[in-house]
Amino acid sequence: MNARGRIAPARVGRGTLTYAVLVIGAIIMILPFFWMISSSFMTSQEILARPVVWLPAKLRLDAYRALPEAIPLGRMYLNSVIVTTLTALGILLSSSLAGYGFAKFEFPGRDMLFLLVLATMMIPFFVVMIPVFYLISKFHWINSYQGLIVPNIVTGFGIFLMRQYMLSLPDEVLDAARVDGASEFQIYWRIVIPLSTPVIGALGILAVVYQWNNFLWPLIVARDANMWTIPVGLVSLQAYASNADVINMQMAGAALAIVPVIIVFLLLQRFFVSGIALTGMKG
Repeated sequence: MNARGRIAPARVGRGTLTYAVLVIGAIIMILPFFWMISSSFMTSQEILARPVVWLPAKLRLDAYRALPEAIPLGRMYLNSVIVTTLTALGILLSSSLAGYGFAKFEFPGRDMLFLLVLATMMIPFFVVMIPVFYLISKFHWINSYQGLIVPNIVTGFGIFLMRQYMLSLPDEVLDAARVDGASEFQIYWRIVIPLSTPVIGALGILAVVYQWNNFLWPLIVARDANMWTIPVGLVSLQAYASNADVINMQMAGAALAIVPVIIVFLLLQRFFVSGIALTGMKG
């Protein structure tokens, strides 16, 4: 057997082991989602049974029927869609503008200012929560869309991600546009943004997932049930009935809540993969 023949089995073995590890990891990740969806069709007794019951004895839609009666589900969905969409758009706009500035412009103190932006990523939200809430209250934005959206539209991570990707954009293309008489905003909008589609898709997915699942800030700002988002509304089910009676409704609500996130990910997954893979190629 030649050297090539000896190497081939080793490669096959490594490939098989890699796929086995990936399959096991995928199963571990999927199992909680499977049980969540399955338990939304169970009775509370089946959910609390031990050992764990993976499939309901009979498909029941009682939890899905009772959910709109327990909480304003439609209103909370609308609130979550509005807050998540506008916040994600704000993050994409602010991050792309700032990232473009840090990547392609020379100005005094640029590197120091960028380090300060990176430093904000190391500060826990709990440290700035009270000052931000105080400012929001002074603007009279408590229990409003402005209070839910505006404090979250600028993120250090988004600026960092955009800057790292935009470093890889060729300066020659931008200089050629300037020679042709394009303004800086035209260059940003017509050249930089189309070339940055992968990282925009990646950041868009991350922003949508985070904001859709954001619980603490809406819990603080949204005082009225009409301003609750999905995470806050699901927690409020605890006041509707006893824990045993409400678990299947919580599971049904969680199953409904992940549908928009799955749709967004399926639509943008190719941008997510390519954006994360290409970001950071230049430092």
